[in-house]
Amino acid sequence: MSGTGAVTRPDLRAARRLVVKIGSALLVDRETGALREDWLAALARDLACARARGADVIVVSSGSIALGRGVLGLAPGPLALEQSQAAAAVGQIRLARAYEAALAPHGITTAQVLVTLEDSTDRRRYLNTRATLTALLGHGAIPIVNENDTIATDEIRFGDNDRLAAQIAVTVGADQLVLLSDIDGLYTAPPGTDPAARRLDTVTEVTPEIEAMAGDAGSGLSRGGMKTKVWAAKTATAAGCAMAVTQGTRARPLTALAEGAAATWFLPQTTPQLARRRWIASMKPRGTVTVDAGAAAALARGSSLLPAGVACVTGRFGRGEPVAIEGPGGRLGQGLSRYTADEARAIAGHRSGEIEAILGYPGRAALVHRDDMAL
Repeated sequence: MSGTGAVTRPDLRAARRLVVKIGSALLVDRETGALREDWLAALARDLACARARGADVIVVSSGSIALGRGVLGLAPGPLALEQSQAAAAVGQIRLARAYEAALAPHGITTAQVLVTLEDSTDRRRYLNTRATLTALLGHGAIPIVNENDTIATDEIRFGDNDRLAAQIAVTVGADQLVLLSDIDGLYTAPPGTDPAARRLDTVTEVTPEIEAMAGDAGSGLSRGGMKTKVWAAKTATAAGCAMAVTQGTRARPLTALAEGAAATWFLPQTTPQLARRRWIASMKPRGTVTVDAGAAAALARGSSLLPAGVACVTGRFGRGEPVAIEGPGGRLGQGLSRYTADEARAIAGHRSGEIEAILGYPGRAALVHRDDMAL
């Protein structure tokens, strides 16, 4: 159900890992098709402030097709798939350059990450995406994520960046997600036609009633509407991530949100860490990794499982698939393996520095990372 007043909305300034989604209508001028450089420069100051507070920041940005269609002189309205892909190819490089130019004055490194739906549905690719984004955040960079519209077809696309932003928030274990849009939240009815419509300050649970309040309308440059934002909220909050929908047209929209600007906050149902552990624990193991007493003790202290502590590997599993973890005293839990069963058997009992010599190619130091375990 929804609530107002009695429920305290999250503090954006307390975010540890923040995902910000930016819609095409904010980045690209509807009439000229040009990038709104002043708006992006102001947003960059907000992103820099979040980084200065110690938050990890990821941006999920639309805009490549909108920018590219202007450069190619494509007419307004729906585009055929091949035209969309061509526009994305032209626009994506301009979008990446724009973010780099906006964030460089603040000493922030940007990185471009293009994904498709398969990167979240295929477990191996999901883990690779998670590892790449985590590594970039560890270096202090701000990844700029977008759907790879140049190669994505209808069968393998998210369809809009609201859904993509929610999936990225889940993938990296974000605690807050902000959808910047040309609307300032979820209303009980269409505010343009119903004078009794009111904006919800907070939503404690996405119920059928809440879903029914979402309309179908999207802007002329974007594919998303309020329905996709409510869908994104269901995904994010179930994984322990609070989500805000707020108007991004104003300068410094994140600063405004932190200072109490109008928005709808969807409240998390759990914590990101607990949600991930439950997800991993719910999987059926494809094999078993037995560890020695030293490794069992290290796992209890919160360490990753290194190959050196593995005594035995049984079963058939691929990279990213679940395995049971057993110690001398019995079952310890389970996790997602970073190696296939054959690779795991080959490196079992060996130090991480020996992996490349054994396999013939470099690998990850941990067989199962601590973030991919449920003990």
